[in-house]
Amino acid sequence: MKVTEHIKQANGKTLFSFEIVPPQKGQNIQELYNNIDPLMEFKPPFIDVTTSREEHIYIEKSGLLDRKITRMRPGTVGICASLKYKYNVDAIPHVLCGGFTMEETEYLLVDCHYLGLDNVMALRGDAMKHETYFTATKNGHQYASELVGQIKDLNRGKYLHEIIETPYNSDFCVGVAGYPEKHIESPSLDSDLRRLKEKVDAGADYVVTQMFFDNKKYFDFVEKARAIGITVPIIPGIKPIAIHRHLQVLPQVFKLDLPEILVNEVEKCETNKQVKEVGVRWAIEQCKELIANNVPVVHFYSMGKSDNIKEIASAIF
Repeated sequence: MKVTEHIKQANGKTLFSFEIVPPQKGQNIQELYNNIDPLMEFKPPFIDVTTSREEHIYIEKSGLLDRKITRMRPGTVGICASLKYKYNVDAIPHVLCGGFTMEETEYLLVDCHYLGLDNVMALRGDAMKHETYFTATKNGHQYASELVGQIKDLNRGKYLHEIIETPYNSDFCVGVAGYPEKHIESPSLDSDLRRLKEKVDAGADYVVTQMFFDNKKYFDFVEKARAIGITVPIIPGIKPIAIHRHLQVLPQVFKLDLPEILVNEVEKCETNKQVKEVGVRWAIEQCKELIANNVPVVHFYSMGKSDNIKEIASAIF
């Protein structure tokens, strides 16, 4: 079922969902299931599965270092299929511009269609680790709006090299990312909102926001999005603080602000266990306010761990 259909059928009730990261190559998928199992009692209608960019590794060969490109966390589509049939839940693969040609994207989408996946999350993706700025893959997309356009074309039977008239077209519901504190590369929030409008105009059906820790920034973001004609559901993304390093890592990686009161509470903590408790309490209050304001879904960035998400969900659902 489409995300938008889940929201419509909820009749105003806030839904619970979360995002997971595929295991690294060589790891057992059972560990992933072990972290998903405790969250299924909250009846998530859908689960997102991230896709990793390719990266360079160096392999010693005859005394020299040979540079190779690899993906450390492959298997996104396979994991989506396993979640769909193991848990009877809609699994949503992240589809990236970065690292994929348009041809490869088409093949991936065809696989998703054959597997009965009804939703995809269309993202530009990050720059590679050695890049200062994002560079499009040769014969790939530069912008997420272009990727959304390709997906919507496929829904209409318009493939890259031909138009196929068939009653068996895909009908993907397409999600895109929104940034309450603007994307790292955008010169301003208003500019970033215009880019979001381009993605919606290209056919995006819903938006999931980047994590934020101040609800006012989400509410202001939604208000400004509505003012420029963005009418699709805007789902808030929540990530609970869990370790001391998050005070430095999250603002650095995601270019977001942490409220001073939260920073002060974390700095008082002597252990990461105490930090996690602070993060859980903060996220619970965030979620209560969001639900009171009738958000369609509260979407959690679990990063492969479920204990703190379960504690938060137990308090609000």
